[in-house]
Amino acid sequence: MDFLVFLAKRIAMSIPLLLGISIVSFAIIQAVPGDFVDSWIANTAAQTGKSYDELLPHAEAMRERLGLDQPIAVQYLTWLKNIVFHFDFGMSFEQNRPVTEVIGTRLPRTLLLAVLTLVIGQALGVLLGIYAATNQYKLGDNLATLIAFMGIVIPKFVISLVILYFLAIVWHSPYIGAINSPQYILQDGWTWAKFWDFLKHVWPILLVSIWAGQAYTTRMMRGNLLDVMNMQYIETARAKGLSRRKVLFKHAVPNALHPVIMNLGTRFDYMIKGEIEIAIVLGIPTVGPLILSAVGDRDMYVVAAIFMMVAVLLVLGNLFADLMLALLDPRVRRATISRN
Repeated sequence: MDFLVFLAKRIAMSIPLLLGISIVSFAIIQAVPGDFVDSWIANTAAQTGKSYDELLPHAEAMRERLGLDQPIAVQYLTWLKNIVFHFDFGMSFEQNRPVTEVIGTRLPRTLLLAVLTLVIGQALGVLLGIYAATNQYKLGDNLATLIAFMGIVIPKFVISLVILYFLAIVWHSPYIGAINSPQYILQDGWTWAKFWDFLKHVWPILLVSIWAGQAYTTRMMRGNLLDVMNMQYIETARAKGLSRRKVLFKHAVPNALHPVIMNLGTRFDYMIKGEIEIAIVLGIPTVGPLILSAVGDRDMYVVAAIFMMVAVLLVLGNLFADLMLALLDPRVRRATISRN
């Protein structure tokens, strides 16, 4: 029962946070000078040679039809009401389709890549951190530290550009700028053959994201484990004659994992943003290139929906981290319940 109370409190705390994020996101989008209609005027004038005055009546009618002539507060409240009551994030001005359809074709790919990189990256980081801590100052520790530091200091877009150069110039790879080969694009459902073909296309995203994702976890796990191994209760466990492996994995590692699990709350959001950055460089049709084109076209509802998606994932990631901590340590659960 106390766990359900803990869960209910955390969910209730997330609601005003998401509301605040939605206000800030909408305000940031509106702060950019101009709107979609201004972009339409510029593009149409360049293509047709018509003057601004000739296009102005059409622009005003379009702005009224899209609701862009309303005050910002009215636009926001209408947008929020449609999300809450109809799960409607508005229309994409550029594609003239609901935003849910525009994002819905790309969101599953983005989430799949983010989950894969999160699970593999964090597991690899924990294992490398344990190995480095138990082999302090040895060759294995130095190699793990070097790998971690390189993942931290080298920007992801730089690694992506290097991979793109080898794929396009050196290897002449056919797996560039696509998510699947032509024979699998219209295939409904997933098969092992389609999934393997999917990995052939997206392995650069996985490689770069996993490398960057494990770096912080490796350093954190190594430092935490070294601190824990010097604790008094670890010395007591050793004095009782417990084996080195049992002391490590039963007593030291679970306590060293606490900060790593807390960090999971930001890792999922980090993986999403990392995937967006890498996908833009490599031209892979996930959410990354979509948000870039939407910002260029001033397609405000698409951008707002993606902002909210990232915010929701960040909140869910922190909720998941809190739940994992509560399951791992009942003291966290009792402290949260008794706080209020």
